[in-house]
Amino acid sequence: MVKIRTFDIANRLGIHARVAAKLVETANRFQADIFLEKDGVEVNGRSILGILTLFCPRGSRLTIRTEGADAEEAMEAFARLIAEKFGEV
Repeated sequence: MVKIRTFDIANRLGIHARVAAKLVETANRFQADIFLEKDGVEVNGRSILGILTLFCPRGSRLTIRTEGADAEEAMEAFARLIAEKFGEV
């Protein structure tokens, strides 16, 4: 199964090191392959450095693709994390 969804990054500081670590932590809870894409550049969702190279300030559009048996559950977890602004104020 493949799931693809695009999100607007709304937290004040965008995706920085702590947020990238939360994304990787979330990705590592699932067997699915996870990829993040911004402006045509795609990186592995388990790579902190890869995620940081996307440079996603507030207002960025980030596309997440999950592939595998638990792709739907993984996408739901990412959607929750992003909707909660990564736990930041």
